[in-house]
Amino acid sequence: MTPCDSPFYLLLDFLSRRLDQSRPSGAACDAESFDSQQIFRDYAIREINLLLWFSLFAVTALLLGKLLKLFKLWSYGRLIPGPPCPSFYGHTVLFTGADTQEGLTELLVKSHERYGSVVKLWLSPTQLLVSMKDPSLINEMLSKAADKLPLTGRVYRLAFGPSSFFVSSFGKVKRARESLATELNGKLLEKANLMTDRVLDSVMERMSDKMDKGTLDCGVFSQHMAFSILGATLFGDAFFAWSKANVYEELIIRIAKDACFWASYNVPPFWKQGYWKYQHLCTKLKSLTQDIVQQCRNNYKLLRQSGIHDGSIIRGLEAASDITYSVGTPKLERLGLEKPIGHLNVRDEPCGNVMGLMFHGCLTTTALIGNILARLVMHPEIQDKIYSEIIMARRQSDKLNKQDISQMHLLLATVYESARLLPAGPLLQRCSLKEDLQLKNGLSIPSGAMLVAPIQLVQMDESSWGNDARQFNPYRFLSQAEMKSEFDKSCKTTDSEKRSYAISDPLKNAAFLPFGSGIRACVGQKFTVLGIASIFASLLERYEIRPVPGSALDPKPVMINCVLQLIPSPKIVFVPRTS
Repeated sequence: MTPCDSPFYLLLDFLSRRLDQSRPSGAACDAESFDSQQIFRDYAIREINLLLWFSLFAVTALLLGKLLKLFKLWSYGRLIPGPPCPSFYGHTVLFTGADTQEGLTELLVKSHERYGSVVKLWLSPTQLLVSMKDPSLINEMLSKAADKLPLTGRVYRLAFGPSSFFVSSFGKVKRARESLATELNGKLLEKANLMTDRVLDSVMERMSDKMDKGTLDCGVFSQHMAFSILGATLFGDAFFAWSKANVYEELIIRIAKDACFWASYNVPPFWKQGYWKYQHLCTKLKSLTQDIVQQCRNNYKLLRQSGIHDGSIIRGLEAASDITYSVGTPKLERLGLEKPIGHLNVRDEPCGNVMGLMFHGCLTTTALIGNILARLVMHPEIQDKIYSEIIMARRQSDKLNKQDISQMHLLLATVYESARLLPAGPLLQRCSLKEDLQLKNGLSIPSGAMLVAPIQLVQMDESSWGNDARQFNPYRFLSQAEMKSEFDKSCKTTDSEKRSYAISDPLKNAAFLPFGSGIRACVGQKFTVLGIASIFASLLERYEIRPVPGSALDPKPVMINCVLQLIPSPKIVFVPRTS
C-alpha cells in the first residue's frame, strides 16, 4: 500500500470532493482560492505521510531492538553450561505440576551435580535462568545484581498498593531501605526488647484453651507469636487493646495463600470471581490497618497533650509501666511517602508500608520461630544448656537490662543454625534490569536474566559446613574463648568447662545466606535475630518445651504461604518450670 492509499489520504480526498460538490452549479471558482486549497491539501498529505513514515521507523526500531536483545540473550546463554532444552518452550516442561518450586529445586540440584557450580535453564524462549552454587560467586552476584524480579513487586503492589519497600528496582528503593534499617535496628528493636514479657503473656493467654487440652500445634503457636511480636513492635500498647487483632492475623494468612498466584498474571484477571474475593480481603486489611494506625496516633497525641515531649522520658515511662506508646508506626508510614523517583513524585498507598512489613515479617518470622521450637523439642539437651545459660545471664544483669542477649551465645547460635537449616525460601532470586553482569570468573550474564542461588543446596553443602551439614549443630557458630569477662569468671564451671564459648559472626562464612547478602540483603536481620532470641529467652526461662508422646519428630521443609515450613508440625506442650 502506497502512502496515497492510506486511510488518512482517502479521508482527506473524500472531504475535498464533498466540498466541491456543495458549491452552487454554474458558480465561478476563484483561481487563487482553488490554488490555496490545493496547497493546503498537498501540505496535509505530506505531513500525514511524514507521520506515517516516522511511526513505521519507530516501530521497526523498537522491534529490531527487542530482536537484538533476544539474539544477545541467546548468544550469552549458549556460553553457560546446562542441560539441553527438551522442547521449544524450554525446561519448564520438566518441573511444571502441582509443586513447581520443588520441581525446579530438584532439577537445579541434578544440574549442578552434572554441570558444575553455574548452570542455565530456559524457562521460555525469552527467559533465561542462571543458577549459582559456589558461595563466592553467589556473594559476588548479590553484590552486583541489586534488582529483584518484577513478580516480587507485583505481589505487594496488588495486595497493598504502591509501597516504598517492595520495588524491583534497587535505585527506587535504596533510600527507603536505609530509613527502614535505621528504624528497625534502633527504636523498634529497643521497643521489642521492652515488650518481650508482655508479648509472651499475651500469646500464652490466647493459647490457654488449647494448652488446657494438653496439646499445642507448633505451627499455630509460631504464627501467633510472630504476629504478636511484630504487632506490638509496630503498634505499641494499642495493639494489645485492639479487639480486631485476631481478624487482622487471619486476613494476613488468607492473603498469603493466594498472593503469588494472582500476582503471576501480567494483566489483573478481572474476569475471575476469585480475583475479586482476593481484592475484597486486601481492602478489608487496608481498612483494619488504617484503624490501628489511627489508634496509635491518638495514643501518642494524648501523651503529647499531657506535656511530655522528651523521647527519653517516654522510654522511661514505658520501662516503668510496661506500657509502650507507638511513635514508630507513623514514621514507617512516611518513610517513603513522598520521595522523588527521577523527575516524578510518587505517593504511596496509605499504610502500604505498614501492611507490607506485617505481611512479610509475619510469614518469615513464623517459619523461623516454628523451626527453632521443633529443633529444641528434638534436642532437649540443647534446650537444657540454653536454660542454664539464661539463668546465669539473668543473675549477672540488673532489672533495667534483664534481656542481656549478648551473653546468651548458645541461644543466638541456635537461632542462626535454625535459620541455616530452614531459610525463608529454597531459592534466593535477583536480576539486573539494565546492565549486563560481569563475574570475576569471566562469565557474562545479560541484563534481564533471572539469577538464583539454590539456598537450600548451599546451606547443606558439606564443603562449606562439614560432614554434619544436614544435622542440627549450633556449636558450629561458637568458638572457644578464654574467660576474660566478669560474667565468665563468675560462672561456676567444671574442669571440662574452663573455657567459655563466644559467638562467631555467621556472615564470615560466605555460605551463610538465609538472610541474603550484598546490597539487597534483609534489612531486618539484626531485628529478627535479637527479637526472636529475646522472646525465646523469656519463654525458656518460664517453660520447658516437650513433645507430645507419639508426635512426629522428623518434619520436612515444605513451601506453605510463600515460605518454607516444617511439615508435619510437631505437637508440643509447655511445662512450667519450678525454679
